[in-house]
Amino acid sequence: MRSSILITYIFLLSFFCNAQNLPKVASGSIKRIENFQSKFVAARNVDVWLPDDYDTTKKYNVVYMHDGQMLFDSTQTWNKKEWGVDETFSRLIKDRKIERCIVVAIWNTGVNRISEYFPNKIFSQLDTKTQTMFTEKYTNGKPANGDNYLKFMVNELKPYIDQNFSTYPDKDHTFVIGSSLGATISLYAINEYPEVFGGAACLSTAWLSSIEPNYEIPTATFEYLKHHLASPMGHKIYMDYGTGESDKTYEMTQSFVDLIAKGKGFGESNYLSKVFDKDEHNEIAWSKRLNIPIEFLMGK
Repeated sequence: MRSSILITYIFLLSFFCNAQNLPKVASGSIKRIENFQSKFVAARNVDVWLPDDYDTTKKYNVVYMHDGQMLFDSTQTWNKKEWGVDETFSRLIKDRKIERCIVVAIWNTGVNRISEYFPNKIFSQLDTKTQTMFTEKYTNGKPANGDNYLKFMVNELKPYIDQNFSTYPDKDHTFVIGSSLGATISLYAINEYPEVFGGAACLSTAWLSSIEPNYEIPTATFEYLKHHLASPMGHKIYMDYGTGESDKTYEMTQSFVDLIAKGKGFGESNYLSKVFDKDEHNEIAWSKRLNIPIEFLMGK
């Protein structure tokens, strides 16, 4: 009897603490999948944002976003900044500028973030010296693990979301959004799984061009995109950067990426690349312009 009461108490305490730690949102609600287990990467929390009028008799688009703990509530983020995802999506849905959707906010795991967000197929093209420089500077000796992160997203998380929430599971209703290295893995996602993702938004994409004077990483990125960029048929890609101190180094690399996309057949209807004057590399800047990629990818 005592053990039964104790188990019930622990369950209720765990539930209460989890609820207390949920991000506070201006509209909609958060459903947390705590400590989501994976065969491919470390376990992590996943927060699912549902709009106010979420209705299981209807179907919803799904937007997967990286760095999930940074999206909703600045009082819980390490730098006290947030994307304002709930405010932006709610407004666009209410104004009928986009179809109804849910947002799957995938937490990063801190120490593994850079290795998980960096594409294997770009890393493998680097010479040994640059690989060593990359791992010593950014990942405590760990190689790129983007392939396994995408396997977690596509083979484990997405089936769970589609089974437990009222979603359209096809690519035309499935999108991926990120910033910095989260943008890098978003672009990698639509390229490696074009049958899964119909659109990707890449804000302030981290090309890591400053790691090596001869631009080994951007060069490897160009080669990768020349052979693996998603088809313009049935896909949309959004990219941007700011001209503030942190983002301004991306200009040259982004211009080459834009040329590659154009050469692959992307045009105004399915590829949008923008520059934001004086915007810095942070959540405040991304929150101010988040509506632009959302409307581009999902606009009615």
